[in-house]
Amino acid sequence: MALISKKKKIFPISPGLRRYLIKYSREVDIPIHYHELLRYSSSIALYDSKDQDTLWETVFYDQSDREEIHLNVKKIYALLKAGGDMSVMEHLYVDRIDLCIYGNTQPFRVRIVNRINDNFDYFYIKNADASRVYGLELEHLLSPNRISYLVHKNTLIEEHIAGIPGDKFMRIHMEDSHLNPIRLAKEFVKFNERCFVRLLGDMHSANFVIDVTPDFEETHYRIRAIDFDQQSYEGKKSIYLPQYFKENNMLIQLGMKYITPESMHQYQKEERALIAHRLRSSQKGIDDILRAMEHDKISLPENIDSLKKDLAKHYSNEKFLSCTNMGQILRISLEQLIKK
Repeated sequence: MALISKKKKIFPISPGLRRYLIKYSREVDIPIHYHELLRYSSSIALYDSKDQDTLWETVFYDQSDREEIHLNVKKIYALLKAGGDMSVMEHLYVDRIDLCIYGNTQPFRVRIVNRINDNFDYFYIKNADASRVYGLELEHLLSPNRISYLVHKNTLIEEHIAGIPGDKFMRIHMEDSHLNPIRLAKEFVKFNERCFVRLLGDMHSANFVIDVTPDFEETHYRIRAIDFDQQSYEGKKSIYLPQYFKENNMLIQLGMKYITPESMHQYQKEERALIAHRLRSSQKGIDDILRAMEHDKISLPENIDSLKKDLAKHYSNEKFLSCTNMGQILRISLEQLIKK
């Protein structure tokens, strides 16, 4: 089973990555930064509808700060969702700001509500970790999902990715009479392949959501990563394969029950072909982000040395052994798709 023994370092945004973010309009001036939200005066534990501790805390600000902070986070929401069109803020208010006290970067989560119809949305304000930014951008370029995020200086703004948390889905929905086990197992195989090819690690059940879409005849599933901190960091091949996390055992067993080895290989080939198509259609952007990674430090020397050996053996490709950084390792991993 996959196991991460040490907490990952937080890597700052490098000049090369900053140039990429500016070029592709991800770097945007924002009215409030992460460290300013730390000025809260008190907090209380946040419980869910079943009185379970969510491990988030709702924070409160002094009257003198609250109005300005709420106005500025609404401006950020307008930048994230409407390209800066402030007219969308007219009927919005900040219902709650929560702090995740156990997360790597201790993110803030903002709940925005439309006072006309009580519809709500979330977004996140975080410390900008280079690993996470690379992960978000690679998800946007190489997966079937589009990702909305912004960076300014040392602050990262992320949209909320909707779906049922993987651990909750396995706990509550696996016995649903409407569950289509074959389609769900197929999607897990494809998700497993996407993570491995692009070297996104730590995809246990708490770090992805399952998006369920009922269709006129069947139900469709999409597994989406929501945590990108472990992009191209760890040195063990197994960390990049969701199939090796014990937390995902129910999905793994579903695949073993409903999918034959022949079908599994077919789904893997299908997913690799789709990634290869995205590589060709976004070639300039992918080359730019890989070039930034190749001149960046986002892992430790021992992790780089271990992973390149693992992948050289896995793919029977000694080209991995000449790599000196994670960007080069990822480039070779992706180049194999184009050649095939």
